[in-house]
Amino acid sequence: MFLKSRMKWVALVGLLLSLVSLSAHLLLAVYTGRRVSAYQTSITIFSWKPILGNPDLFITKSMYRRLWGPVTLLESLHPHANPRGYYEGSSERSNGFIFVRIQGGFHEIRNSICDVVAVARLMNATLVIPELQSTTSSKGISSDFKSFAYLYNEDQFIAALAKDVIVVKTLPKNLKWARRKKEIPSFRTVRTASLNYYLHHVLPVLKRHGVVELVISDGGCLQAILPQQLEEYQRLRCRVSFHALRFREDVQELATKVLYRLRASGRPFVVFDPGMTRDALAYHGCAELFQDVHDELIQHRRLWMIKRGVIKQKLSVNSVELRYNGSCPLMPEEVGILLRAFGYPSDTIIYISGGEVFGGQRTLIPLRAMFDNVVDRTSFCTTRELSRIYGREIYLSSSSPPPPVQQETQIKAWKTTGPRPRPHPPPPARPKYPYNIEGWWGWVAESDNEPDSTVMELRTNAHKLLWEAIDYTVSIEADVFIPGFDRDGKGHPSFASYVMGHRLYQSAASKTFRPDRRVVAMLLSEMRDHMYQGNRTWLSSIRKHLNRSLLDGIHEAHETSKPLSFLSHPAPECLCLKRDSFEASRHASSPSEESEVESSLGVHYRCPAWMNQYVSESSNDKETEEDLDEEDATSGLFPWQSNTSNELSEEDTSSKDVQIEDQEDLENGEK
Repeated sequence: MFLKSRMKWVALVGLLLSLVSLSAHLLLAVYTGRRVSAYQTSITIFSWKPILGNPDLFITKSMYRRLWGPVTLLESLHPHANPRGYYEGSSERSNGFIFVRIQGGFHEIRNSICDVVAVARLMNATLVIPELQSTTSSKGISSDFKSFAYLYNEDQFIAALAKDVIVVKTLPKNLKWARRKKEIPSFRTVRTASLNYYLHHVLPVLKRHGVVELVISDGGCLQAILPQQLEEYQRLRCRVSFHALRFREDVQELATKVLYRLRASGRPFVVFDPGMTRDALAYHGCAELFQDVHDELIQHRRLWMIKRGVIKQKLSVNSVELRYNGSCPLMPEEVGILLRAFGYPSDTIIYISGGEVFGGQRTLIPLRAMFDNVVDRTSFCTTRELSRIYGREIYLSSSSPPPPVQQETQIKAWKTTGPRPRPHPPPPARPKYPYNIEGWWGWVAESDNEPDSTVMELRTNAHKLLWEAIDYTVSIEADVFIPGFDRDGKGHPSFASYVMGHRLYQSAASKTFRPDRRVVAMLLSEMRDHMYQGNRTWLSSIRKHLNRSLLDGIHEAHETSKPLSFLSHPAPECLCLKRDSFEASRHASSPSEESEVESSLGVHYRCPAWMNQYVSESSNDKETEEDLDEEDATSGLFPWQSNTSNELSEEDTSSKDVQIEDQEDLENGEK
């Protein structure tokens, strides 16, 4: 009886413990479910840290001005692309029609259109709306938008250039028929074509036949630097690029939505353009920055360029030497270190622009580890919104083609044959599955020839034009812009260069870092072993270089980028000095600073009187800009550096010396 009674009590206690455990698990599940749902909600809505509880209070701080404020010495520069002397309007008596076919990417199309308008003005010809090969060669894209209208607004383009060039949408019927029969004389132009080439070779043919066709595949058809007496043609290029070329209405609306959602938090943001395309990496010999299949893809493309004469160098080059020479792009990790060293906090919004990054999201992992809010256009617009701007497209299967029958037979025979080891040859090579690296296939090391682009890849190339149009709009309006690379796969100015040129024209004083990759490579190599615990001297060197790049980079662009593309540096032809802000800066700046700005940009033309009605902000607060918050600026690159920051603070000098050094920092940056 005693044993039975004891067993009953044990069973009762066990039952009670089971009930308690079950209740605890239920409560834990409910509590955890609430937390998970709240976390998922914060992911759906952009998960930014709410550190700016009151941005109006923070905006008055000197630290904010140092990170986000305008460049004081450039505030006197304003856009002015209107004619500055006698300028004859477009003549109704045209010498004929110019029909243009443009091949290339986003920045090449934009530069080519501006060159074509200048050429049409030079030869007094009627320009037919250009045809974009990226869209006309793509099968299955929406029939609502073809060629020029796929990217830009045709009506806006025609109306904006009414006083400069006569623009029509199509050729007359008789010339259309002649073009179909290939009876129209055609010229394949080069980027460095001179004015004499068009006046002595193209113009006589135009007058004789009444129409010519220009095929542009080099990203331009007219030399970048024109004689001084033809400055009006340079300003015409500015009017085309910065005023006449407006994106399609629905594309522009989506770009505006992305920009609005990006600014919804009330916080400024940085746009980073990596410039890491496969062609650019192959052309400049930067394969060793990557590993595995990425390296092989780059080398395969470089071999293709060598066979076609695009590159005159050998296949294998020392990428490390090229990197120290500034020929290779800055990796996202290196750009993240620069921004953190300059003082940008870990919750800074970093927008990735410029289309897809070679290597995919894996390349951006180090940058995402440094900054919590690394976003792109897909973070601010839905798949439906993107598909809406594509229009109604024909459904195309993106699956890989089935392997040949013979290969299937070999694989089946290998699997059904007796136990290993088998007296049979090894299995056939693996099938070529899509590798999904910017649309390339896994054919590396299996074939000497790159497979032809599929219909889906051609369509994706057309879609990239719209993606880069959105990124272009966001980059122009960004508070800060920093490029990782400014050259494309032909050695010409890239997407980032055109963004910097547009920002220089539209808002010259906005912060646009132009780091010297050679200097950055040297600075990073000094701290390679202990990169994330940079000392005070190294942090100061980084900040001084980035500050200097705000002006020195403009001077370097004048020497290197402008001879290749005028739109990458539209100064001084398309800028003017505003008198009120110029006089204000004269009192706040030294004569050496003024002369340096003028020598860097060469801008001497004073803005018209109607532009001087606006009273600019006083420069009396420049002294406040120089009183930087040293504690925030040099507390370390990363938040887990508490011990390092304490050590640095012990080595710091007095607060007076700190302010002097930061004052020199800012002055060097604005010179």
